Amino acid sequence: MVYGVGGNLNTPAFFNLLVGSYHRLIGKRLIDDGQGAEWLYGEAPFVVLAHNTEPDPTFVYANMTAQRLFGYNWSEFITLPSRLSAEMAERAERQHLLDAVSQRGFITNYRGLRVTKTGQRFWMEDGAVWQLQDESGQIHGQAAAFSRWTFV
Repeated sequence: MVYGVGGNLNTPAFFNLLVGSYHRLIGKRLIDDGQGAEWLYGEAPFVVLAHNTEPDPTFVYANMTAQRLFGYNWSEFITLPSRLSAEMAERAERQHLLDAVSQRGFITNYRGLRVTKTGQRFWMEDGAVWQLQDESGQIHGQAAAFSRWTFV
């Protein structure tokens, strides 16, 4: 199941998967009461990204803060292999993180070096990465959220 593609970025199913899996796995709320899918996509001051379960995962969601930070628009983001969010030298570390998330369900307090469309490097800091796991336990991908970044 691919959520968030083709203009359906704020579907109730994807929103529930994103915030529900965060809450179930991490035990905290991603957003406050009264903040819905439209707020998370367009107004949230933090980055939220998600990719699918393909062998070379592709982004299926990137909120506006992520789009501004990474420099990709929506149509570019949803065709981008998520590995390209890190430089070649950082991809093994990134894959190690994703493997750990697959085994443990989530990682918090993550810090990793990432790269924008133009090649500018930045540290994503204080991040959470979690499985997009529905209530029946099926995995639909992985997501990340972070509210701090420092350009290198």
